[in-house]
Amino acid sequence: MEQVSTPSRIASGSAVVRIPDTASLPVIETEAALRTLLASLSGVDAVGAAARAAKLATRSLKQSTKRDALDLAISMVDLTTLEGADTPGRVRSLCAKAWRPDPGDPTTPSAAAVCVYPDLVATAREALTGSDVAVASVATAFPSGRASLAVKLADVAEAVAAGADEVDMVIDRGAFLSGRLGQVFDEIVAVREACGSAHLKVILETGELVTLDAVRRASWLAMAAGADFIKTSTGKVAVSATPPVALVMLEAARDFAEATGRVVGVKLAGGIRSAKEALRYLVIVNETAGALWLSPRYFRFGASSLLNDLLAQRTKQRRGVYVRPELFSGD
Repeated sequence: MEQVSTPSRIASGSAVVRIPDTASLPVIETEAALRTLLASLSGVDAVGAAARAAKLATRSLKQSTKRDALDLAISMVDLTTLEGADTPGRVRSLCAKAWRPDPGDPTTPSAAAVCVYPDLVATAREALTGSDVAVASVATAFPSGRASLAVKLADVAEAVAAGADEVDMVIDRGAFLSGRLGQVFDEIVAVREACGSAHLKVILETGELVTLDAVRRASWLAMAAGADFIKTSTGKVAVSATPPVALVMLEAARDFAEATGRVVGVKLAGGIRSAKEALRYLVIVNETAGALWLSPRYFRFGASSLLNDLLAQRTKQRRGVYVRPELFSGD
């Protein structure tokens, strides 16, 4: 994934906000200009977005295409455990599954990453040594995002020092919804700096942003501040990833790439449990953003239970009969 120069902060509202160097967008010199940029984004037709997402969900895949799509979806999974009762043993088991999802079939692709809390990053790093599976860590007072910037940056530093390849941060939704856009921007910039070479996924918690217009604005703000990925949800709220939200975020990533020359990934997390849902989302990705995003480099599923159903469906394609997802190791 391309690394870009980090934008400057706008803390006092007078410093310069810089879109990455490859951008064709003009330099934004004040927080007011940031607001102007976000206000210039076209509004989202919520009814139209829902209708288009529903239409794309009706697309069917040929058998050969479906087999390839299942493998692709497996390779896009961030296998996740984010519970208070997580143990090193559970994390090691999850890492083994991410590395070799179906030990009986070595042609099964590995998952993209294992996502854990910062204190378990070192355990995951050791367990995945020699694999291509990335270690991801949530940070910045996940899932609420309610902490001082110093605490959030310490959270990130702990994860990176322990060996995290990727950091999933949460934005301060209260600040965003109350209009403190400069604060949200500055926090993302600061976390991007703290990540160093680790990739940054910015969680918008779209279920709390109320409208698709807000989802589009938050997506652009996060990308302009240096996000490598924009992500739907923590998975800890009632409403997480939905097809209309995915559509809007993919449109934002596509339009941002066209405007700036920088490709930002999209991660859908929360509530995606079946292979059928995952394949429908891949259709939305292809039809909305394009084939470039059909890669774990630019698209991910954050999931704890999806992988088993993908494996069950993959086995059905190979054997011609269904197997129970429970036959595969627990997530």
